[in-house]
Amino acid sequence: MTITVAIRLVPACCWLIFFATPAMSDAALDVLVAAYPDQLATHDDQDLVWKDGTRQPLSDGQTKKTFDDLLNHPSIIDQFEIRYRLGPQTTLPSVNEDPGRIRNEELFRKIYGDCRKGEVADQLRQVSWLPHRGGGTIMATRVNGVAEKLEQISAELEKLPPSITKYAVPSSGVYSCRTIAASNLVSMHSYGAAIDLNDKFGDYWLWNRKKDGTFNRRHQVPYQIVDIFERFGFIWGGKWYHFDTFHFEYRPEIIDLARKNWPRN
Repeated sequence: MTITVAIRLVPACCWLIFFATPAMSDAALDVLVAAYPDQLATHDDQDLVWKDGTRQPLSDGQTKKTFDDLLNHPSIIDQFEIRYRLGPQTTLPSVNEDPGRIRNEELFRKIYGDCRKGEVADQLRQVSWLPHRGGGTIMATRVNGVAEKLEQISAELEKLPPSITKYAVPSSGVYSCRTIAASNLVSMHSYGAAIDLNDKFGDYWLWNRKKDGTFNRRHQVPYQIVDIFERFGFIWGGKWYHFDTFHFEYRPEIIDLARKNWPRN
């Protein structure tokens, strides 16, 4: 069933978001280090410590940020300001509730490489995508086992009824060295760590923006698909206020922190 809801766009600069607490911040940093064991060693009160000895500040010292600030200039700890909710959606996200959409580019560029310098392409490998249902192949990064996880997801999706095939096949792409639409922010596709399913059965907030400042939200991806991706550490863009319902990206730190807070989600 398609659900259409009219949502009024609110200027991003005018909304402050403070979902994280100090205790959650400590838990989030522990989860972050555990999620990327090949790259991250530990953290202290000030820095994230990489295995190569690099130290990256956790905070930029700004205690109050608008949503626009969080989105465009996030620190490491800012990434956890908005909590991801596991399980089926029972309510629509509140204004600017985009869990996982806040990304520190320095962090992900160091993990996966800079695609503009050719550092990502060397790490890509071919993955068969729903091969028994005509899904062809996709290219995903080997880093952190993303390509392997997409193979496992593909195998799980093929266990679902054939009626779900149209949502996942063909994929609308994994690796693409680009910025996010209408922004200067680097897409997770630039690292080969995100996948778009069939865009004919997905929805994107910018496609539905109207002159009166509203946009319609339509859910067209079955929860069985979302559940499989989440089990392998991928968040779903359908859980964002600025929705992208055919987009999934590998963010195990966001998923693992959500699990630690379950069932309070």
